[in-house]
Amino acid sequence: MKRFEWRDTIQALDAEADCERIVRILGAHEFPWDFEQALGLALYRTYAVPSIGELLAHTREFTERTQHRYDDTALILNDIMEHGFGPGRGRDALRRMNQMHRSYDIGNDDYRYVLSTFVVMPVRWLNDWGYGWRRLTDHEIAAGTNYYRKLGRHMGIKDIPGTYEEFRDLLDSYEREHFAYTEGGRAVSDSTLGLMADFYPAWQRPLVRPFTKALLDDRLIKAFGYPEPSAAWRRLGSGALKLRARVVRLMPPREKPRWARESANVRSYPEGYEPSRIGTFPQGCPVPHGMLTREVAPTGARVPAPGQAVAPAGSAPGAVDGPEAPGPAGAAETPGQ
Repeated sequence: MKRFEWRDTIQALDAEADCERIVRILGAHEFPWDFEQALGLALYRTYAVPSIGELLAHTREFTERTQHRYDDTALILNDIMEHGFGPGRGRDALRRMNQMHRSYDIGNDDYRYVLSTFVVMPVRWLNDWGYGWRRLTDHEIAAGTNYYRKLGRHMGIKDIPGTYEEFRDLLDSYEREHFAYTEGGRAVSDSTLGLMADFYPAWQRPLVRPFTKALLDDRLIKAFGYPEPSAAWRRLGSGALKLRARVVRLMPPREKPRWARESANVRSYPEGYEPSRIGTFPQGCPVPHGMLTREVAPTGARVPAPGQAVAPAGSAPGAVDGPEAPGPAGAAETPGQ
Protein backbone atom coordinates (compact mmCIF):
# COMPACT_ATOMS: atom_id res chain seq x y z
CA MET A 1 0.00 0.00 0.00
CA LYS A 2 1.38 3.42 -0.96
CA ARG A 3 1.76 6.25 1.54
CA PHE A 4 -0.97 8.47 0.06
CA GLU A 5 -3.34 5.71 -0.99
CA TRP A 6 -5.88 6.46 1.74
CA ARG A 7 -5.91 10.11 0.71
CA ASP A 8 -6.59 9.10 -2.89
CA THR A 9 -9.33 6.71 -1.75
CA ILE A 10 -11.01 9.53 0.17
CA GLN A 11 -10.77 11.87 -2.81
CA ALA A 12 -12.86 9.43 -4.87
CA LEU A 13 -15.65 9.41 -2.23
CA ASP A 14 -18.49 11.89 -1.83
CA ALA A 15 -17.89 14.39 0.98
CA GLU A 16 -21.53 14.28 2.07
CA ALA A 17 -22.89 10.84 1.19
CA ASP A 18 -19.69 9.08 2.32
CA CYS A 19 -18.79 11.35 5.23
CA GLU A 20 -18.97 8.53 7.79
CA ARG A 21 -16.55 6.36 5.83
CA ILE A 22 -14.19 9.28 5.24
CA VAL A 23 -14.04 10.21 8.92
CA ARG A 24 -13.55 6.53 9.77
CA ILE A 25 -10.51 6.39 7.46
CA LEU A 26 -9.10 9.64 8.81
CA GLY A 27 -9.65 8.71 12.45
CA ALA A 28 -8.52 5.07 12.35
CA HIS A 29 -5.99 4.92 9.51
CA GLU A 30 -4.51 8.28 8.58
CA PHE A 31 -4.44 10.22 11.86
CA PRO A 32 -5.53 8.04 14.81
CA TRP A 33 -3.12 9.57 17.32
CA ASP A 34 -3.62 13.10 16.04
CA PHE A 35 -7.41 12.82 16.15
CA GLU A 36 -7.20 11.53 19.71
CA GLN A 37 -5.15 14.56 20.74
CA ALA A 38 -7.19 17.09 18.78
CA LEU A 39 -10.56 15.82 20.00
CA GLY A 40 -9.22 15.61 23.55
CA LEU A 41 -8.15 19.24 23.27
CA ALA A 42 -11.56 20.08 21.81
CA LEU A 43 -13.35 18.76 24.89
CA TYR A 44 -10.76 20.31 27.21
CA ARG A 45 -11.44 23.75 25.75
CA THR A 46 -15.09 23.54 26.74
CA TYR A 47 -14.18 23.58 30.44
CA ALA A 48 -13.28 27.27 30.05
CA VAL A 49 -16.93 28.14 29.29
CA PRO A 50 -18.35 28.87 32.79
CA SER A 51 -21.71 27.18 32.20
CA ILE A 52 -19.91 23.99 31.10
CA GLY A 53 -16.96 23.99 33.49
CA GLU A 54 -19.12 24.73 36.52
CA LEU A 55 -21.68 22.07 35.59
CA LEU A 56 -18.96 19.42 35.19
CA ALA A 57 -17.38 20.42 38.48
CA HIS A 58 -20.69 20.28 40.35
CA THR A 59 -21.37 16.74 39.17
CA ARG A 60 -17.89 15.85 40.58
CA GLU A 61 -17.63 13.16 37.92
CA PHE A 62 -14.77 14.92 36.14
CA THR A 63 -12.86 15.65 39.34
CA GLU A 64 -13.43 12.44 41.33
CA ARG A 65 -13.92 9.86 38.56
CA THR A 66 -11.76 11.43 35.87
CA GLN A 67 -10.53 8.14 34.38
CA HIS A 68 -14.07 6.81 34.02
CA ARG A 69 -15.27 10.00 32.36
CA TYR A 70 -12.29 9.99 29.99
CA ASP A 71 -12.96 6.37 29.09
CA ASP A 72 -16.71 6.80 28.63
CA THR A 73 -16.23 9.79 26.34
CA ALA A 74 -13.58 8.04 24.25
CA LEU A 75 -15.60 4.82 23.96
CA ILE A 76 -18.91 6.47 23.08
CA LEU A 77 -17.36 8.65 20.38
CA ASN A 78 -15.35 5.65 19.14
CA ASP A 79 -18.43 3.45 18.79
CA ILE A 80 -20.30 6.13 16.87
CA MET A 81 -17.35 6.63 14.52
CA GLU A 82 -16.62 2.92 14.11
CA HIS A 83 -20.19 1.65 13.69
CA GLY A 84 -22.02 4.68 12.30
CA PHE A 85 -25.41 6.18 13.10
CA GLY A 86 -27.54 3.25 11.96
CA PRO A 87 -29.05 0.52 14.16
CA GLY A 88 -26.50 -1.36 16.22
CA ARG A 89 -23.64 -0.46 18.50
CA GLY A 90 -23.15 3.03 17.07
CA ARG A 91 -26.76 4.01 17.65
CA ASP A 92 -26.66 2.47 21.13
CA ALA A 93 -23.69 4.73 21.95
CA LEU A 94 -25.47 7.76 20.52
CA ARG A 95 -28.60 7.00 22.55
CA ARG A 96 -26.51 6.63 25.72
CA MET A 97 -24.85 9.99 25.10
CA ASN A 98 -28.19 11.70 24.56
CA GLN A 99 -29.65 10.12 27.70
CA MET A 100 -26.77 11.52 29.77
CA HIS A 101 -27.02 15.00 28.24
CA ARG A 102 -30.77 15.14 28.72
CA SER A 103 -30.30 14.76 32.48
CA TYR A 104 -28.68 18.20 32.69
CA ASP A 105 -29.80 21.76 32.03
CA ILE A 106 -27.76 22.50 28.88
CA GLY A 107 -28.61 25.27 26.44
CA ASN A 108 -28.57 24.85 22.67
CA ASP A 109 -25.80 27.45 22.27
CA ASP A 110 -23.46 25.39 24.46
CA TYR A 111 -24.25 22.31 22.38
CA ARG A 112 -23.46 24.23 19.19
CA TYR A 113 -20.17 25.42 20.65
CA VAL A 114 -19.07 21.94 21.74
CA LEU A 115 -19.95 20.59 18.29
CA SER A 116 -17.86 23.35 16.71
CA THR A 117 -14.80 22.27 18.69
CA PHE A 118 -15.09 18.78 17.19
CA VAL A 119 -15.21 20.24 13.68
CA VAL A 120 -12.48 22.85 14.07
CA MET A 121 -9.80 21.45 16.38
CA PRO A 122 -8.64 18.54 14.13
CA VAL A 123 -8.14 21.05 11.30
CA ARG A 124 -6.22 23.42 13.53
CA TRP A 125 -4.06 20.60 14.90
CA LEU A 126 -3.19 19.12 11.52
CA ASN A 127 -3.23 22.14 9.21
CA ASP A 128 -3.01 25.43 11.10
CA TRP A 129 -0.46 24.32 13.69
CA GLY A 130 1.37 21.88 11.42
CA TYR A 131 1.25 18.86 13.73
CA GLY A 132 0.00 16.42 11.07
CA TRP A 133 2.23 14.33 8.81
CA ARG A 134 0.18 15.80 5.97
CA ARG A 135 -2.51 18.44 5.69
CA LEU A 136 -6.20 17.67 5.47
CA THR A 137 -7.58 18.46 2.04
CA ASP A 138 -10.57 20.76 1.54
CA HIS A 139 -12.52 17.64 0.53
CA GLU A 140 -11.67 15.95 3.85
CA ILE A 141 -12.53 19.08 5.84
CA ALA A 142 -15.92 19.21 4.12
CA ALA A 143 -16.51 15.52 4.93
CA GLY A 144 -15.59 16.05 8.59
CA THR A 145 -17.94 19.02 8.75
CA ASN A 146 -20.76 16.95 7.25
CA TYR A 147 -20.10 14.11 9.71
CA TYR A 148 -20.43 16.36 12.75
CA ARG A 149 -23.44 18.14 11.26
CA LYS A 150 -25.01 14.68 11.05
CA LEU A 151 -24.05 13.94 14.64
CA GLY A 152 -25.53 17.25 15.72
CA ARG A 153 -28.83 16.46 14.02
CA HIS A 154 -28.98 13.10 15.82
CA MET A 155 -28.43 15.00 19.07
CA GLY A 156 -31.32 17.33 18.28
CA ILE A 157 -29.12 20.45 18.14
CA LYS A 158 -30.78 23.41 16.43
CA ASP A 159 -29.27 26.00 14.07
CA ILE A 160 -26.21 23.92 13.18
CA PRO A 161 -23.69 25.83 11.03
CA GLY A 162 -23.56 24.74 7.39
CA THR A 163 -19.85 25.06 6.55
CA TYR A 164 -16.45 24.66 8.18
CA GLU A 165 -15.93 28.42 8.05
CA GLU A 166 -19.19 28.99 9.92
CA PHE A 167 -18.18 26.47 12.59
CA ARG A 168 -14.77 28.18 12.92
CA ASP A 169 -16.35 31.62 13.31
CA LEU A 170 -18.81 30.24 15.87
CA LEU A 171 -16.00 28.73 17.94
CA ASP A 172 -13.90 31.89 17.95
CA SER A 173 -16.77 34.27 18.71
CA TYR A 174 -18.21 32.02 21.43
CA GLU A 175 -14.86 31.75 23.16
CA ARG A 176 -14.25 35.51 22.99
CA GLU A 177 -17.65 36.16 24.54
CA HIS A 178 -17.84 33.37 27.11
CA PHE A 179 -14.38 32.22 28.20
CA ALA A 180 -13.81 33.23 31.84
CA TYR A 181 -12.17 31.88 34.96
CA THR A 182 -14.27 29.82 37.36
CA GLU A 183 -13.15 27.63 40.21
CA GLY A 184 -15.11 24.73 38.74
CA GLY A 185 -13.54 25.02 35.30
CA ARG A 186 -10.07 25.24 36.84
CA ALA A 187 -10.74 22.16 39.01
CA VAL A 188 -11.86 20.10 36.02
CA SER A 189 -8.84 21.29 34.04
CA ASP A 190 -6.44 20.36 36.86
CA SER A 191 -7.98 16.90 37.17
CA THR A 192 -7.71 16.34 33.42
CA LEU A 193 -4.05 17.37 33.36
CA GLY A 194 -3.43 15.05 36.30
CA LEU A 195 -4.99 12.14 34.43
CA MET A 196 -2.89 12.88 31.36
CA ALA A 197 0.26 12.81 33.48
CA ASP A 198 -0.75 9.41 34.84
CA PHE A 199 -0.66 8.01 31.30
CA TYR A 200 3.14 8.33 31.29
CA PRO A 201 5.95 6.65 33.26
CA ALA A 202 6.66 8.27 36.63
CA TRP A 203 9.92 9.87 35.50
CA GLN A 204 8.15 11.69 32.67
CA ARG A 205 5.19 13.00 34.65
CA PRO A 206 6.82 16.21 35.95
CA LEU A 207 7.31 17.23 32.30
CA VAL A 208 3.80 16.43 31.07
CA ARG A 209 1.99 19.38 32.64
CA PRO A 210 4.34 22.13 31.40
CA PHE A 211 4.59 20.45 28.00
CA THR A 212 0.80 20.28 27.69
CA LYS A 213 0.26 23.84 28.91
CA ALA A 214 2.78 25.03 26.32
CA LEU A 215 0.38 23.77 23.63
CA LEU A 216 -2.54 25.84 24.95
CA ASP A 217 -3.30 29.19 23.35
CA ASP A 218 -3.25 32.40 25.39
CA ARG A 219 -7.06 32.60 25.54
CA LEU A 220 -7.26 29.17 27.19
CA ILE A 221 -4.32 29.80 29.55
CA LYS A 222 -5.96 33.01 30.77
CA ALA A 223 -9.37 31.40 31.22
CA PHE A 224 -7.91 28.72 33.51
CA GLY A 225 -5.73 31.18 35.41
CA TYR A 226 -2.46 29.40 34.59
CA PRO A 227 0.86 31.25 34.40
CA GLU A 228 1.91 32.08 30.85
CA PRO A 229 4.16 29.26 29.51
CA SER A 230 7.71 30.31 28.79
CA ALA A 231 8.88 30.87 25.22
CA ALA A 232 11.24 27.92 25.65
CA TRP A 233 8.41 25.55 26.53
CA ARG A 234 6.33 26.91 23.65
CA ARG A 235 9.14 26.18 21.19
CA LEU A 236 9.80 22.76 22.70
CA GLY A 237 6.17 21.67 22.56
CA SER A 238 5.54 22.84 19.02
CA GLY A 239 8.91 21.60 17.78
CA ALA A 240 8.47 18.13 19.26
CA LEU A 241 5.09 17.63 17.60
CA LYS A 242 6.32 18.90 14.24
CA LEU A 243 9.31 16.57 14.46
CA ARG A 244 6.99 13.67 15.20
CA ALA A 245 4.95 14.60 12.13
CA ARG A 246 8.02 14.43 9.89
CA VAL A 247 8.90 11.00 11.27
CA VAL A 248 5.36 9.67 10.78
CA ARG A 249 5.39 10.89 7.19
CA LEU A 250 8.20 8.42 6.49
CA MET A 251 6.30 5.48 7.98
CA PRO A 252 4.17 3.10 5.89
CA PRO A 253 0.41 3.71 5.82
CA ARG A 254 -1.68 2.10 8.53
CA GLU A 255 -3.63 -0.73 6.88
CA LYS A 256 -5.26 -2.07 10.05
CA PRO A 257 -7.52 0.47 11.77
CA ARG A 258 -6.57 1.69 15.23
CA TRP A 259 -9.58 2.44 17.42
CA ALA A 260 -9.71 4.46 20.62
CA ARG A 261 -11.17 1.42 22.43
CA GLU A 262 -7.81 -0.30 21.89
CA SER A 263 -5.85 2.44 23.65
CA ALA A 264 -3.89 1.48 26.74
CA ASN A 265 -5.14 4.71 28.30
CA VAL A 266 -8.71 3.36 28.41
CA ARG A 267 -8.64 1.35 31.62
CA SER A 268 -12.10 1.22 33.19
CA TYR A 269 -13.53 -1.81 31.37
CA PRO A 270 -10.87 -4.54 31.13
CA GLU A 271 -13.56 -7.18 30.58
CA GLY A 272 -15.28 -5.22 27.82
CA TYR A 273 -18.34 -3.00 27.84
CA GLU A 274 -21.74 -2.40 26.33
CA PRO A 275 -22.35 1.18 25.18
CA SER A 276 -25.84 1.17 26.70
CA ARG A 277 -24.40 0.50 30.18
CA ILE A 278 -21.52 2.97 30.47
CA GLY A 279 -21.53 6.59 31.56
CA THR A 280 -23.61 8.25 34.26
CA PHE A 281 -27.19 7.55 35.23
CA PRO A 282 -28.30 10.62 37.24
CA GLN A 283 -31.92 10.92 38.36
CA GLY A 284 -32.98 14.36 37.21
CA CYS A 285 -30.63 17.32 36.95
CA PRO A 286 -28.18 17.21 39.92
CA VAL A 287 -27.02 20.79 39.37
CA PRO A 288 -29.00 23.83 40.60
CA HIS A 289 -30.13 25.74 37.51
CA GLY A 290 -29.35 29.08 39.10
CA MET A 291 -25.62 28.31 39.05
CA LEU A 292 -25.52 29.31 35.37
CA THR A 293 -25.85 32.97 36.40
CA ARG A 294 -23.47 32.93 39.37
CA GLU A 295 -20.69 35.49 39.46
CA VAL A 296 -17.30 34.46 38.19
CA ALA A 297 -13.76 35.76 38.65
CA PRO A 298 -11.81 37.75 37.76
CA THR A 299 -14.16 40.46 36.51
CA GLY A 300 -17.20 39.69 38.66
CA ALA A 301 -19.40 39.98 35.59
CA ARG A 302 -22.39 37.70 35.59
CA VAL A 303 -22.21 34.73 33.23
CA PRO A 304 -24.82 34.94 30.49
CA ALA A 305 -27.06 31.94 30.05
CA PRO A 306 -25.62 29.74 27.29
CA GLY A 307 -28.54 30.38 24.94
CA GLN A 308 -31.42 32.73 24.45
CA ALA A 309 -33.63 30.21 26.20
CA VAL A 310 -32.72 27.30 28.45
CA ALA A 311 -34.78 24.16 28.11
CA PRO A 312 -36.18 22.59 31.27
CA ALA A 313 -34.17 19.75 32.72
CA GLY A 314 -34.95 16.55 30.92
CA SER A 315 -35.73 18.26 27.62
CA ALA A 316 -32.23 18.97 26.35
CA PRO A 317 -31.51 17.86 22.77
CA GLY A 318 -31.77 14.13 22.25
CA ALA A 319 -33.23 12.97 18.96
CA VAL A 320 -32.05 9.39 19.39
CA ASP A 321 -33.74 8.15 22.52
CA GLY A 322 -34.51 5.02 24.44
CA PRO A 323 -35.33 3.79 27.93
CA GLU A 324 -32.75 4.25 30.64
CA ALA A 325 -31.00 1.03 31.53
CA PRO A 326 -29.49 0.28 34.92
CA GLY A 327 -25.74 0.29 34.88
CA PRO A 328 -22.62 1.48 36.62
CA ALA A 329 -21.91 5.15 37.09
CA GLY A 330 -19.56 5.92 35.09
CA ALA A 331 -5.54 12.59 26.28
CA ALA A 332 -2.56 11.65 25.58
CA GLU A 333 -1.01 8.39 24.52
CA THR A 334 2.63 7.83 23.72
CA PRO A 335 3.01 9.52 20.31
CA GLY A 336 2.83 7.14 17.42
CA GLN A 337 1.20 6.85 14.07
